[in-house]
Amino acid sequence: MTFHIITIFPEIIRPYFSKGVIGMGREKGLFDLKIYNLREFTTDKHRKVDDTPYGGGPGMVMKVEPIFNCIQAIKDSLAKKEKSLVILTSARGKVFNQKKAKKLVDKYQHLIFICGRYEGVDQRVAEFVADKEFSIGKYVLSGGELAALVMTDVCARLIEGVLGNEESLISESYNQEEFDYPVYTKPEQFKNWLVPKVLLGGNHGEIKKWRDKHRVQKN
Repeated sequence: MTFHIITIFPEIIRPYFSKGVIGMGREKGLFDLKIYNLREFTTDKHRKVDDTPYGGGPGMVMKVEPIFNCIQAIKDSLAKKEKSLVILTSARGKVFNQKKAKKLVDKYQHLIFICGRYEGVDQRVAEFVADKEFSIGKYVLSGGELAALVMTDVCARLIEGVLGNEESLISESYNQEEFDYPVYTKPEQFKNWLVPKVLLGGNHGEIKKWRDKHRVQKN
């Protein structure tokens, strides 16, 4: 799996993929990451990626040409048999979730993320360039980089070997019909806050009953 992220701020993306299980997964070669500076795909001397909106209105709109040029360059570099999907991060897109992530990881070898900025992206990108529009929630971000990072993180965790303990993936909250149970660690007592006694006794049957009882149903 290769994640391709198109942005005008590459420096936002790089640090995230250098730490934690995601960073280790990349170092092991379990997935690849390619970051593209959108300004490198402009055709004017000022490397302009945005312009004023037709019909008037506040702010600037990201231009279709450099985005199209970048996507075309990426697709031209891919092997013909490899499947790719172009995703536009968008507040009006369908909300991304664990099931969608699993389908993407199972079906595609390349996920290409377009990170929007300013007042939005020229509508022709959504209509003619992107395959899907995804949102990570019903709120507005300053840019699509955070959304792209969230989605790549969710997908990367589903790649075999990225998580050190595969049981962690199986038991994670959004892979089940319920959220996970509460967890505790040392110390046994902090201030007047105690760990439930049943978790200290070593009776695995009782512990399982307690955990099942305290799982929270999904909305």
